[in-house]
Amino acid sequence: MIIDLIKNANHLVVFTGAGMSTESGLPDFRSANSGLWTKEKKAYLSSTEALNTHVQEFVAFYRERVLGIQQFKPHKGHYILANWEKKGRLKRIITQNVDGFHEAAGNKKVDELHGTLQKLHCEACGEVFSSEKYLDQEYKCKCGGILRPSIVLFGEMLPEKPFLQAEEAAIQSDVFIVLGSSLTVSPANQFPLIAKQTGAKLVIVNGEKTDFDKIADIVIHRQIGEVLEEWDKAIGLGTDIG
Repeated sequence: MIIDLIKNANHLVVFTGAGMSTESGLPDFRSANSGLWTKEKKAYLSSTEALNTHVQEFVAFYRERVLGIQQFKPHKGHYILANWEKKGRLKRIITQNVDGFHEAAGNKKVDELHGTLQKLHCEACGEVFSSEKYLDQEYKCKCGGILRPSIVLFGEMLPEKPFLQAEEAAIQSDVFIVLGSSLTVSPANQFPLIAKQTGAKLVIVNGEKTDFDKIADIVIHRQIGEVLEEWDKAIGLGTDIG
């Protein structure tokens, strides 16, 4: 059934969450680690309050996150989705992830709901820089402002443009595939519901059960990369994933 859905889709949209990134080896941001920061400390340092009152700690935390992303790369599933877009099969990706792996793999039509760690911008003047600045231990703009990651911090609204584009994509979709999201974070988790309510077939591929499984047309609890590779071969798009 899923192969027929993908083959016959006129407007296929994919929604990705943390599970898409963890298959690249990137740790789930929400999980507590044994490093410098506890789960609670990470939550605080991801806030506008930390940016405004504990700048040095904020910058040190995000430098480690940028360094962490540099150690990993897109997996086969990312490249399959990029090829699907190139071949016209995939119309849009909506992602909760901030690692930039979809773009690195070659996708162009990506709505990054929570921003990206691949870019920084000046908190004062808004000028945009590569995150390489953090790796080079450069934390200030020439105007004197602090360089911060171009992601959504706790206490900030989601960026309007990608949100509205994602909403429109969900409405237009006839097949909406969720990859690696627990669908617990609002308002991003409303897009699968919008897609379903406006007539799309909803497919969920996730390691664990989600609250949306009961309304999905197809639910698969397996590794995303393996599932996408099987689908890719079945629909004959021939993605070269090395």
